[in-house]
Amino acid sequence: MSEFFDALETRDPGQREAQLMAALPQQVAHAQQATPAFAAILQGVDAQAVTSREALARLPVTRKHELLERQQAQRASDPFGGFSALQRGPAMPRAYASPGPIYEPEGAGKDYWRAARALYAAGLRSGDLVHNAFSYHMTPGAFIMESGAHAIGCTVFPAGTGQTEQQLQAIAELRPSAYTGTPSFLRILVEKAQEAGADISSIRKGLVGGEAFPPSLRDWFAERGMAIYQSYATADLGLIAYETTPREGLVLDEGVVVEIVRPGTGDPVAPGEVGELVVTTLNAGYPLIRFGTGDLSAVLPGACPTGRSNTRIKGWLGRADQTTKIRGMFVHPGQVADIARRFPEVLKARLVVNGEMANDTMTLQVEAAGAPQGLHERIGEAIRDVTKLRGEVQLLAPGSLPNDGKVIEDARSYK
Repeated sequence: MSEFFDALETRDPGQREAQLMAALPQQVAHAQQATPAFAAILQGVDAQAVTSREALARLPVTRKHELLERQQAQRASDPFGGFSALQRGPAMPRAYASPGPIYEPEGAGKDYWRAARALYAAGLRSGDLVHNAFSYHMTPGAFIMESGAHAIGCTVFPAGTGQTEQQLQAIAELRPSAYTGTPSFLRILVEKAQEAGADISSIRKGLVGGEAFPPSLRDWFAERGMAIYQSYATADLGLIAYETTPREGLVLDEGVVVEIVRPGTGDPVAPGEVGELVVTTLNAGYPLIRFGTGDLSAVLPGACPTGRSNTRIKGWLGRADQTTKIRGMFVHPGQVADIARRFPEVLKARLVVNGEMANDTMTLQVEAAGAPQGLHERIGEAIRDVTKLRGEVQLLAPGSLPNDGKVIEDARSYK
């Protein structure tokens, strides 16, 4: 039996890139023609010219709060805010609600969210019985995993969340070989099973998501005979990346184009630098172009030891939205980027907020390639111009700031 879900995973990287870039113009044109939202967002864009990552990076980033705002403005006429290319009926078998609420459509077809690839990498195979403990209530998490499991040929027990005692009984009697759900709930099941003397030893593998999965918890499961892997997916985009057996980062899915940009902007960062994950999906039903996930990550150098040739990322490294209230005013990462863009000498900038609430001080730390006379003062003027607040300026040598994706660091005391 193959170690890989399909031949796409081991494509020559150059071939993959060429095929992804060849698909971009068609997807951009489709989004413009089939969705009112992207007809407006991408107004004036020549779709046929979007044939490279450089061209893609010139398109605007759409972030989740903008999607929510469009949905709220159009609730009466279109609850999807003009982003869905799907019509109600057989082409849209389900619709979901995520916190906000943000409504997401599900398109018809096998493995709509492409989760099978991640499940296969986690060791699931045809004939496995999967205990699916993601919620089946309103949100799509359970259906993302269930559709992927069905695509492999698995049988699924729709456990959902809660009812721990009944779930333990079902595991003991049905003897599932795999688990899908959050890692925290799996830990609860294991601990409750130990207390109750329930036998859940049939579960030997699994795929988790929806929350952080630290190595300590991964090892805790391994000590109990469970090989549990993590996935990174969202209700809007489907699968973005997944873990493989070497556990060296997450491999990108084959159906997305992923960029990592400086928070608050759409500007790609240098390879290895931490930034916000921005994803363009090749899904025709919900064609999101440069959708900002709000999550931080970074590219890992090299290829996966398994032979999968797609790019790897480090996994979830925090949130990109670092908007901070300073002296009664909100300061956004985009404003910090706006200040930095005004000065060619500035390579990187980070706003550090100190002091106590209501008695704040802020310092803009900037890496500068050379410091011409007056740069310090001109940056200070730009801070006041952009944020309407006064701040100090600290000039640093290139490479001085940490590579953690932070554009605004709130170092205040909240005691």
